[in-house]
Amino acid sequence: MATAVVAGAIANKPRNGGEAWVRISWLLGLRRLGFDTHLVERLEGGGEAGRRHFEEVVAELGLEEGATLLDAGGKALYGKDEAKVMALAEEAEVLFNISGHLREGPLLSAFRRRVYVDLDPGFTQAWHADPKVDFEIPAHDRYVTVGLNVGREGCPIPTAGLEWIPTLPPVVLEEWPAAPTPSAPLRFTTVATWRSPFSPLRIGGRTMGLKHHEFRRVIALPEAVPAARFELALDIHPGDAADLEALRRRGWEIAAPQEVAATPAAFRSYLQGSGAEFSVAQGVYVEARSGWVSDRTAAYLASGRPALVQETGLAEQLRRGEGLLTFSTPEEAAEGARRLCEDPVAHAEAAREIAERHLDSDRVLGRLLERIGIGA
Repeated sequence: MATAVVAGAIANKPRNGGEAWVRISWLLGLRRLGFDTHLVERLEGGGEAGRRHFEEVVAELGLEEGATLLDAGGKALYGKDEAKVMALAEEAEVLFNISGHLREGPLLSAFRRRVYVDLDPGFTQAWHADPKVDFEIPAHDRYVTVGLNVGREGCPIPTAGLEWIPTLPPVVLEEWPAAPTPSAPLRFTTVATWRSPFSPLRIGGRTMGLKHHEFRRVIALPEAVPAARFELALDIHPGDAADLEALRRRGWEIAAPQEVAATPAAFRSYLQGSGAEFSVAQGVYVEARSGWVSDRTAAYLASGRPALVQETGLAEQLRRGEGLLTFSTPEEAAEGARRLCEDPVAHAEAAREIAERHLDSDRVLGRLLERIGIGA
């Protein structure tokens, strides 16, 4: 049986169930396709909370025999030591390096086939292309992105001479069963961080904003659609108290993501207990027409939860008119919310159908493996 290794940040993002699902979805999806899979992470600096979070995630999903957490010096904090991971790397068929978690060094070089998986289209490529930014994409054999339009006409994101293979985010459908549609009023939710740690990007001479800029554009949405509820599981810094007060004043309910979505199980429960997703996107995803598709939205859809999300140039194949709606203006956001309120059951069924047709990990990863010439 061929071995596939997934490298990515779980311990480095403690109490974040959504980020854990991104990495675990790749791992479980590859396992379904016949690979012997192993998760590898290097915990930067200290982080006892990160180590505990890693252990909890691994135990929750039954991955104890296929997971390793190393410290910055190579000591095993969980699972194999670095020497055994090196041996595993030399035998593995492929490494999927999520967001370039494994950096240049002997461990990365030990893999015979390395696939870089980009989750932040625009940021990744612009930083790599800018010599003033201390960031460089290490050499890999293939480069994959969830920005479906990167490298296509009309998308100004620089490719930096790399061939970017587009992919939808994979969802392991058996982990995300469709949940019964909740009773009215329809409750829109999302899990988000208000202020990105990144600075706004300049691409093609344009400065492109961040997610909090986009949220401010639709802050009046609860007032425009009083028949629905709008809730944000929002990580927001105390320094943004004015924004938090404005959100509450305009009708947004605020939850703490560290309380409602800290683990994979809690994150899944929060999404499935919602009525639908409402979310904006990073300004660069929107303005660059990147075709970015959120792994969080994929999980909502798989759960039978329709999504109303900001337009990023989504592929036409995902436009259904039901289940997944997009908006570019506050008026379109309000109209989309009203449409979902009018027939939530039909939209819920359409959401699950979209996930089954387009986001099922068997289909998504199967196509990707075929494209890059790798089989189990």
